[in-house]
Amino acid sequence: MGIDRTIVTDGSDLAPEHQEAGAFEYRKRLVVPRAGNQATVAFMEIPPGRSGYPYHWHEGVTEVYVILAGSGTLRTPEGDRRVEAGDVVVLPPGLAGAHRLTNDGTEVLRYVDVDTTSDPDVTHYPDSGKAGLILGGVAVAFHRDGDAVPYYDGEPDAG
Repeated sequence: MGIDRTIVTDGSDLAPEHQEAGAFEYRKRLVVPRAGNQATVAFMEIPPGRSGYPYHWHEGVTEVYVILAGSGTLRTPEGDRRVEAGDVVVLPPGLAGAHRLTNDGTEVLRYVDVDTTSDPDVTHYPDSGKAGLILGGVAVAFHRDGDAVPYYDGEPDAG
């Protein structure tokens, strides 16, 4: 399922995927899918007044954004940072790479999103106290942190 050819695109030949929920909205034009590849690549667009995703971090994925047009605010553990066309953002795995990108400008915020892949991909959402499991590029489970149980909970005794 990995890529098997050279890809050259400006994204205009790719069908957009649109996601919207509450304060979050984006359009994604997927160039290289996560499943079966060492990296995923997508053109992303966030409309004014919206965030692409909730504040989160990945246990084993590095994300890189190349801002193409527009501007916004990148929330990180160190505080808010302004981003604009020409900026490159590198978000390491772990809590140090926690982030949320919000378009607080007046035009569409466009960027290329290049992510390493990890299967499984475990994501954490500090604001809502939940974690998610993504397998093969598909979100399969999200749980609140308080729902955790001890490792041996419910296991029968040996013998």
